[in-house]
Amino acid sequence: MSDYGSAMGVSELLLIRHGESQGNVAAAQAHSVGAHEIDVPARDADVDLSPLGREQATAVGIALAAMTSDVLPQTVVCSPYVRARETARLACEAAGLDLPTHLDERLRDRELGVLDRLTFAGVKARYPEEAARRLWQGKFYHRPAGGESWVDVALRLRTWLADLDREFPDGRVLVVSHDVVIALLRYVCERLDEAQVLELARSTPLRNASLSRLTREADGTWTVVAYDEVSHLRDAGLQITEHKGERHVRA
Repeated sequence: MSDYGSAMGVSELLLIRHGESQGNVAAAQAHSVGAHEIDVPARDADVDLSPLGREQATAVGIALAAMTSDVLPQTVVCSPYVRARETARLACEAAGLDLPTHLDERLRDRELGVLDRLTFAGVKARYPEEAARRLWQGKFYHRPAGGESWVDVALRLRTWLADLDREFPDGRVLVVSHDVVIALLRYVCERLDEAQVLELARSTPLRNASLSRLTREADGTWTVVAYDEVSHLRDAGLQITEHKGERHVRA
């Protein structure tokens, strides 16, 4: 197998960004008042969904319940972070799906190191050298002290996809993760370059509880069937939340 191009691997990825989290809400509040630090209620791995995020996750499940059997996922692979696990649980519960669920730390959000819990204003005030380094290197390659670059995340996703192909050949897999992870899965599967994935993130920032779907063709190439789809949230009358950008709290 090379570059995930074998038709013997996974046949479909249904990608879900977690519902709005308490961290998303805290980050928006911090930015709105010009604060330097984001008042998150727990370490990043333990940050839960907001009340709206729980409703969004349930709406995802209603969308899953409406799918025909030939496109329904057969297994779930999820980031171990609480907000992703709860999104997966609530969605499957609402859909009436009893699917095996596997946690994989390679699907966790990007590690921000010393910049964790800081707004842009906080980074400039406390770590001006990091702010300058990021400006020089660009966010694709910039690795904050103790953290990861986008390239680092892409590397762990390549190993995850290779394992997934071996474990679930021809399978349809539901993946619940984070916005940068889902964008970088497209980068890896579609063989995008730096400019293309950065433009994707800029032009189409993934909204909370959005659905994206990638299918693998007979020649092994990937096709994007849907990306950042949120009609299920509109149908449920729920607020659509974006929480876009490179916030210095995990998205």
